[in-house]
Amino acid sequence: MDDSGSTVPRRQLGRYLRELREGAYVTVAAAAKELEWSTPRIWRYETGQVSMHPNDVEAMCRVYGASRETIETMRALARETKAHGWWHSYGEAIKDWFKLYVGLEATATRIRKYEADLVPGLLQTVEYIHELISIDQPDLPAADRNAKVEVRLRRQRLLARAVPRPPQLDVILSEAVLRRPLRDRAAMIRQLDALVTMSRQHNIRLRVLPLAAGLVRWAQAGTFTMLDFPTDVRDPEPTTIYMDGPCGAVYLDKAHEIQTYEEAWRSLGERALDEDESRELIVATAKEMADET
Repeated sequence: MDDSGSTVPRRQLGRYLRELREGAYVTVAAAAKELEWSTPRIWRYETGQVSMHPNDVEAMCRVYGASRETIETMRALARETKAHGWWHSYGEAIKDWFKLYVGLEATATRIRKYEADLVPGLLQTVEYIHELISIDQPDLPAADRNAKVEVRLRRQRLLARAVPRPPQLDVILSEAVLRRPLRDRAAMIRQLDALVTMSRQHNIRLRVLPLAAGLVRWAQAGTFTMLDFPTDVRDPEPTTIYMDGPCGAVYLDKAHEIQTYEEAWRSLGERALDEDESRELIVATAKEMADET
């Protein structure tokens, strides 16, 4: 299970350290001053964005007044975070803030995705990926562009892996995604055909939210991803909500945040077409595009 990398233990460790700090009524600023670190460094540790040396973990635990047993547990967890997943070998092809997501994605048992604008990365064809990158970064050297394409294709392998069991992917697409063509209309038609094919995989459920469906609850949330993790473990990871943009990402996992997005997902599901109706709409959209070319 090398794809799980170090992300889950890293996030667990960060969450435990945050709980220790808050339980000791120590602010981030106060902890940073005591440790002679920057506040962003503590924030990166607590959000699981970087691995930690066991000695740094122990230093933080001592500031928070943790017991010796707790310190040893935290040190052991820190050692687990030193392992690297495949994505670390791609360097600048994956931004540091996105590496955290790739690790979480590889470990999730279920991925729920609402997409308002684009075909989700896990379902994009090579042509679709190339056009997206060329639009966003037109001056990117060919080697760097190819590396980014390879990363996305590598991510897609998790849907067909044998061990560990592949995650369940539940996708709801706005109808606008289907009707927003690529510059190469033929390539967009092939992307729509690929969506129909992939939607028949046992672990992929694809539904379309029609434009006529009207507003859904928490519509202002826009595009988001919900990651669910194994529950048959001693310290299960909470559901994590992920949103990103060109310059960074947001990760949410507090109970009230999860509840809000569960409500949003439920509302989307109530208004989306079922799987068969969605496939029919995708096929019809592809035919319309073909007739226009």
